[in-house]
Amino acid sequence: QVQLMESGGGSVQAGGRLRLTCAVSGNTGSFCIGWFRQGPGKQREGVAAIDGEGISTTYAPFAKDRFIISKDNAKNIVYLQMYRLQSEDAAMYYCATGARYCYAWPRVHIEEYTVWGQGTQVTVSS
Repeated sequence: QVQLMESGGGSVQAGGRLRLTCAVSGNTGSFCIGWFRQGPGKQREGVAAIDGEGISTTYAPFAKDRFIISKDNAKNIVYLQMYRLQSEDAAMYYCATGARYCYAWPRVHIEEYTVWGQGTQVTVSS
């Protein structure tokens, strides 16, 4: 049984950086692992995703130049390094898995992600 646990969230000033961690227990096989976020009053949206081998990545346009997703296969951890954080980045961030492919934004097929972590909160102050 696959379980995901996020950590690394916190409060940061605008322009700052954070690194989120998604610890994966169990074998996700070739499934994609994605980071999603949900701000207050907003729908959950895809941020970035990485394939099971940790080679192929995809990003939402707002993340492409500021965020980096990576995977440590030995530790079974997926990271989301975030730079130049802005107020609009404030949200609960989740990692999830279960999708057969890492679909390109905007059609990320969120319904295929069947296993979710509890989330980690990111707050950005100006």
